[in-house]
Formats: sequence, C-alpha cells, structure tokens
Amino acid sequence: MRHPYIAMVPQWDLLDLLADAAAAEPTFTLLRRHEVTAVTRANGRATGVRYVGPDGPGALEADLVVACDGRWSRVRQSVGFPKREFPVGFDVWWYRITSDLHLEENLLPRLKGGHVAIGIPREGYVQVAGLGPEGTDAQVRARGIEAFRADAADLFPELAGDAGSVASMVDVKHLDVRLDRLRRWYANGVLCIGDAAHAMSPVGGVGINLAVQDAVAAARILAAPLREGGMRTREGARVLARVQRRRMLPTVVIQSVQRLLHRFVIMPALAHDLQAPALVVRLLRAVPALSALPAAVIGIGPRPERAPAWARRAH
Repeated sequence: MRHPYIAMVPQWDLLDLLADAAAAEPTFTLLRRHEVTAVTRANGRATGVRYVGPDGPGALEADLVVACDGRWSRVRQSVGFPKREFPVGFDVWWYRITSDLHLEENLLPRLKGGHVAIGIPREGYVQVAGLGPEGTDAQVRARGIEAFRADAADLFPELAGDAGSVASMVDVKHLDVRLDRLRRWYANGVLCIGDAAHAMSPVGGVGINLAVQDAVAAARILAAPLREGGMRTREGARVLARVQRRRMLPTVVIQSVQRLLHRFVIMPALAHDLQAPALVVRLLRAVPALSALPAAVIGIGPRPERAPAWARRAH
C-alpha cells in the first residue's frame, strides 16, 4: 500500500483539493454558490438542471446529470426515486472546542453516563460529534450552553479549560441522522451517487469514502459512452445500471455494519447499558494486529476502486 494508514481529513479541505486538481482540466468549470433546484426533462429523459445562483435562476443542459448533492438531494427528489429507509434511534450534534493543546491521538472516542461523543483533533481545535437519543434536540438546547459545556468538559477532561470556546448553542449544529438507499440509482439521463444514492450514518465517517469510490467507478464505466455520445441512446440506461450493480454490494455491506453498531453499541451506550464483550477485549489485547480489520473496512471498504490509467497524470 502506498499510504498504509487512515488520514482523518476535514471534508472542506478534501473538497478544495479535488476542486484544485479538477481546475487543471481544460473542460472543467466549477460554479460556486449555485444551488440545483430541479431536473429538466424532454422526451422522457433528463436533459439538465435548473439552479439558483448569485445572479438569479438559470439552467444547464447535459448529456448526463450526476447527482452528488447529498442526502437531501434535490435531484433525487425531483426525479422521485424510490428508496428504502432504515430506523435510526439517535441524533448527532457537531461542535468544535478551540484548543492549542497537542493531542497525540487521532481519534477521541468517549463514553460516560449515557453520553457518547467522538473527538477528532485538528490544528487549533477538536471537532466533536456528540450523540444523543433521536428527537431530543429541543431538550438539549433548552438546558442551555452552560449545561452543554459542562457535559463536554466531563467527556473531555483534558479540554475542560477550553470548553468555554463553544460560545453559544448557535455553534452546536444538529444533524438529523438518516440511513437509506435508493432502490434504483438511475433514470434516463440521470445518475445518483454518494449520499444522494445512499445516505450513510456518520458512524465510522465512511460516507465520504463511499462517495469518492462511487465517483471513481462511475468515471471508469461512463467515460467511453459519454465521449461517444452513447448516453442519449437506449443503451445509456444499461450503462448507468452497471454503476449501481458495481457499487450496491459495498453500500449494503457498510450500511449493515453501521446498523449492527447502532443496535449493539450506540443505543446500549445511550441507555447506560453497554458492556464490552470480554472475549473481544481479550482477543484484541492478545493480537493487537486484529484492530487493523475494522480500520480496513472503514478506510478501504469491501470493494475499493482504482482510478483508471487514463485519469492519472504523469509526474
């Protein structure tokens, strides 16, 4: 492996890296501050999108619309793709604790008294995901910022002196967790990938991994048909189906693992009823290398994708 480790990268930094790399392509255009509102259609197929930007509404035509606009995808709503939803019994609150403290750990999982959180050390701050029972956002906010800071300090005692950097509840962002997947990811002229095709739980932070792998697989499968104009023919739908077939297995596997973690780890922890299996603990202590298995599932996935040779630039 070229990089035999997992890198915890802020999503906005990764997106900037991708945008900068794509900017080197002569046919790439990135429109910032533009929001897709609907898919346009003609003769039974998608022909582009409508959007709202700084200069008002507009439209773009395309041989293929690729929806990668997340779990609340306007594209998939506009097309009306059927989906399968799975119950999730918890919500997530994102916040950051500003701190100059150097923490050697790459991840700070915390569990105490029915409170669950994961801290991700960054340069100058720790990004925190706090977990709680579903539908309790109003109660969390009603308790106020002082109670919230006290809970954060209790979970991260090494950061207790910095908990005051969470200025107000406005700095605490609520995520209504969703876990679902489309039964069909494509229609004539449109394809959904990433969270637009399969909304992932934040558990494991694998949503971005699957999204990038979906994109790589889609690029490899669709490049030739797009160059040859094949996406406007009946064969186009069959080509899009290949993307779904390729990526459905890893989606199902990862979502199944997440559902098991929800049921046997997160929900018992929130209910003060989590007991670590003694056999698993003894096994990991006896063979520490086994801890690489969950890391491989999270960081690489059950079906890794590799960029095709034509997409790699020479050094």
